[in-house]
Amino acid sequence: MKLIYNLFLSAVLLCCLLVPLRAQEGELLQAVQIYTQDELLNLIKKNEHLERVKADRCQLNRDIEDRAVKLDIPAYQFLYGDMLAWGVCLDANPELGLYYIKKSAEQGLVAAIEQLGRYYHIGRFVQKDEEKAYVYIQRAAEQGNLGAQFRLIEMQLDGLGSPYDYENSYKWLHHAVIADRKQHKQAAELLAELGKRMHPKAIKRAKKG
Repeated sequence: MKLIYNLFLSAVLLCCLLVPLRAQEGELLQAVQIYTQDELLNLIKKNEHLERVKADRCQLNRDIEDRAVKLDIPAYQFLYGDMLAWGVCLDANPELGLYYIKKSAEQGLVAAIEQLGRYYHIGRFVQKDEEKAYVYIQRAAEQGNLGAQFRLIEMQLDGLGSPYDYENSYKWLHHAVIADRKQHKQAAELLAELGKRMHPKAIKRAKKG
């Protein structure tokens, strides 16, 4: 009898888990599948990861936390850290959020590296530190992050870094694929300004790649 009771109880619990949740407004709230690695990386690249979590009504908080904390998956560490930093679907905890973003960066996630550089550059959540920002931004730019490539040249035009870095910075942005017309124009302007500080031979080498 005990075995039959346990089987019955398990079946009831399973049915409860499968019943769609109801939102406060009364509409049916369908269960959300956890994001695949490629899907999450694409959301991060488009800077749509936090909006997606909110659109999914914060149903995946536990799954996201488990993948970040227990499994040490870089993309989920970045997502979890950003959620904590900005208070999206979780109580805001910038200190813990930055901890997980840094862990993601240590594992090589370029979006995390770029974001840390940006935060140190503008003083968001951390004290402004342009030297530390430059190191992060240069690493992200080298790995093809377009936002970092723009920011790196802007920093160099502001006097940060070394003139020895100009050739690589020019090369990375010159060879970047940029579909957006506004960004394309901005890149051309930045390259023109940086080119004024470079030897013609260095520009030629950079364009050659």
